[in-house]
Amino acid sequence: MKRILKSTLLLLVALSLNAEVEAQGVKIPQASSGQSLTQDFGLGKITLTYSRPNTKGRKIFGGLEMYDQVWRTGANSATTIKFTDDVTFEGKAVPAGEYELFTIPGKNEWTVILSKMTKQWGAYEYKEDQDFLRVKVKPVALQNKVETFTIQFANVYPTKAQLLLQWENTSVSVNLTTDVDTKVMASIDEAMKGEKKPYFSAAQYYYENGKDLKKALEWMNAAEAADAKGPWIRLWKGRIQLKMGDKKGAAASAEAGIKLAKEAKIDEYVRLNSALLAEAQK
Repeated sequence: MKRILKSTLLLLVALSLNAEVEAQGVKIPQASSGQSLTQDFGLGKITLTYSRPNTKGRKIFGGLEMYDQVWRTGANSATTIKFTDDVTFEGKAVPAGEYELFTIPGKNEWTVILSKMTKQWGAYEYKEDQDFLRVKVKPVALQNKVETFTIQFANVYPTKAQLLLQWENTSVSVNLTTDVDTKVMASIDEAMKGEKKPYFSAAQYYYENGKDLKKALEWMNAAEAADAKGPWIRLWKGRIQLKMGDKKGAAASAEAGIKLAKEAKIDEYVRLNSALLAEAQK
């Protein structure tokens, strides 16, 4: 009870001081800067909004932020995370929507929480019965100190990524995944029924995701027939041929791509087709 009263008093004092400063027409920077970042992920986006406190020479975990207690995972308002598509969060399914991100730091293990509550200040009104999920992750010690609390996305691929929380000498990672293949395959099938067929992009997807290479080559040939001067089409056609084991065909496609790229003065595709040619001639 004493802690709740103290937290409430501190909050009221902060609001009162802020109101007084605004009334005087004075603008000062926030002690903890705010940041919003949006990451493309799969076919959707993840948007994260939080405030970034500094260590200022203080001991953070096990000190300022005590172990085994709920933390707002930043400063000021509770951190929010919004998914436009369904994802898995450390292996647990999370529907599209907006959540608040809380953590319980521990010396050897952290609990990461997605809460159904929104628009909270701090963690003063946090309620465990509003948790959507909790996951356990292991903290990792960092050699180089992180002065400003940082949340970022790392190792981002079309279907997986990591959400990193880093401050002082501690890093915590949460694995994110999303299913795009089912949606992409369905969209390709539907688009191929239309008048303007996405031959090039569909063939690329098939090549990069281990699908039917014969079908990919068929579609790339159709793309080539529609655009005979595109050096990028020869490049991807050659890549498909090489993956199918047709080195001679891949070399011919690369040579044609080099010629077209030189004629169009597109140095990038001269370089890329040249690299494909060298690979095909090994």
